[in-house]
Amino acid sequence: MSNQAKTRTVEEINQKIRKGDAQVLTAEEMKKLVESSGVEVAFKEVDVVTTGTFGAMCSSGAVVNLGHSDPPIKIEKAWMNDVEVCHPGAAVDLFIGATNMSEKLPFEYGGGHVIQDLVAGNEVELRATAYGTDCYPRTSVKTTLTKDDLNQFYLLNFRNCYQRYNCAVNSSDEIIYTYMSKLLPRFRNATFSGAGELNPLMNDPDYETMGMGTRIFLGGAQGYIIGEGTQHSPKNLNGTLMVKGDAKKMSPEFLQGAAFTGYGTSLYVGLGVPIPILNEGLAKKTAIQDSEILTDIVDYSVPRRDRPKFGQVSYKELKSGSITVNGKKIRVSSLSSLKMAKKVSQTLKSWIDEGTFFLTSPVERLPTKTIFKPMRQTEEIPFVVSVMHPAVTCTEDEEIQAIAKRIVTKSVNHIVVVDEAGKLLGIVTSWDITRAMAEGKKALADIETHNVFTAKPDEPLEIASKRMAQHNISALPVIDIEKKVLGIVTSEDVSKLLGR
Repeated sequence: MSNQAKTRTVEEINQKIRKGDAQVLTAEEMKKLVESSGVEVAFKEVDVVTTGTFGAMCSSGAVVNLGHSDPPIKIEKAWMNDVEVCHPGAAVDLFIGATNMSEKLPFEYGGGHVIQDLVAGNEVELRATAYGTDCYPRTSVKTTLTKDDLNQFYLLNFRNCYQRYNCAVNSSDEIIYTYMSKLLPRFRNATFSGAGELNPLMNDPDYETMGMGTRIFLGGAQGYIIGEGTQHSPKNLNGTLMVKGDAKKMSPEFLQGAAFTGYGTSLYVGLGVPIPILNEGLAKKTAIQDSEILTDIVDYSVPRRDRPKFGQVSYKELKSGSITVNGKKIRVSSLSSLKMAKKVSQTLKSWIDEGTFFLTSPVERLPTKTIFKPMRQTEEIPFVVSVMHPAVTCTEDEEIQAIAKRIVTKSVNHIVVVDEAGKLLGIVTSWDITRAMAEGKKALADIETHNVFTAKPDEPLEIASKRMAQHNISALPVIDIEKKVLGIVTSEDVSKLLGR
């Protein structure tokens, strides 16, 4: 290609790879080159940019074919290392879902660990049952298997390589456990995921070089993009990939089972895409920096689709270790491994340099106009706001006798203690007041509960009900993000709704 050419082809790059003349940079190296020398120089000098991610990808799994037993069995249910695996149709084809959990070690071991064990060459125990037919008479089987005993063992991931993730926070008064890991109460920490400027979809956001048939790095071996991932939503920079590869050739270094406390299991996947620099536009796109990649700060304590947001933050800020939310500086940690993402891109670079990995043009590019739709629901779900009612309140300087009269005149069992601005300080019950009067106590501070469990108006009533049952209480003050009391919901409110 002459210095005057403004485009190059994948085949031209592959010819250079065969000759050992291709210039390959990791995404990290490319950004430095563009910053120092400009886009035009980078385009002239660079043929391929390698990208990488390494993070938990819950929509991962593996298809295995066991081969027929003697006598044969048409499997109805099956388990591998006590993890139930899906039987998708044929007699001995199974799908190992990364998030399925062990029946003996739930929340500690799951399908992702089974896949890792198989990839590592370890034996796994198979148990299977069936109803028995004339041509498949066997009704049960128990054996041990390694990957070498399987006819096929393909990693088949429906949604991987998320373009970016939310930054997760928790505004509630309790610790919550999510797929974004453990979130401490009252904005005491934040978590995020994704490789930012190293992410493949961030380096080719218009999918000029990606689509069905694109050869990629997957789990330590060569794999392929087989289409858009589920929930692919490119318009808001939430693109995803569906990928496939031969797991027998993969490495447990780049496929690791994981367990998230209080949430469940998953699989960490190393994935990298080579981006052929076909034009100056791609050279410019692969120069994207973490400071240019923004994502939302989202409150995960509200278990609804449209969770509250507290502005945006860049991946540069996220990777710094701390961010500011509502004027408060908080610690932020990554659920992905930047070190491993870099290793993916470096390993892919070395394969191309060595002439063992060639680029492919996609048979069909990824769609750019897909819109992710929420589930259609035909039944209404009640939320706290639909049953809460005004709270009867008091201040800390009121006498217990006055509060007791309020309980009688208002016919309530709970009095919410607030400050002058209406913000929550505590709660007292009719039982607290009765006991205080019997013991001759006069100060509210001696009887009020300060560690108050609360609800938010936009959370499902079912969640609030479970919280009351979990803590053996009969009411939850309803508060906003600033802890201002909006109302109260009681177990009696819930019972009345269920009765209706």
